[in-house]
Amino acid sequence: MHSNAKTVQQYISELPDDRKKAISTIRKTILANLPDGYEEVMNWGMITYQVPLETYPDTYNKKPLMYAALASQKNHMAVYLSGIYMSKELRKKFEKAYKATGKRYDVGKSCVRFRKLDDLPVDLIAKCIASIQIEDFVMQVKKVQGQI
Repeated sequence: MHSNAKTVQQYISELPDDRKKAISTIRKTILANLPDGYEEVMNWGMITYQVPLETYPDTYNKKPLMYAALASQKNHMAVYLSGIYMSKELRKKFEKAYKATGKRYDVGKSCVRFRKLDDLPVDLIAKCIASIQIEDFVMQVKKVQGQI
């Protein structure tokens, strides 16, 4: 579900209690592991962790690059991990580590879906968030776009 919330706090406050706790917990995990330079904002109707335009303004759509995001959808919650989904190697490594946790592997295009907090390997999400410095993420984007 797309949210019209203007702030992260507003977004969280509008969630049902069970989702409020799960989203808040994952948000704290992301913030504790987010490399320097990324910013937390509301964008695309979800809590977004992005590369500020001041850092990398040359995007195809003139919008900041999304590194990760957190959303409450109609039938599930989701953590978007754009950084690891840009690389086949990182994606396969993530999939292997995720499946090794024994938790249900429910993914979409660049996202991990979960219905309750216990469904998500929070430590693995933390490692993924911490794994790509902003400079490396921008370089990956440039490679994908054929700029380098």
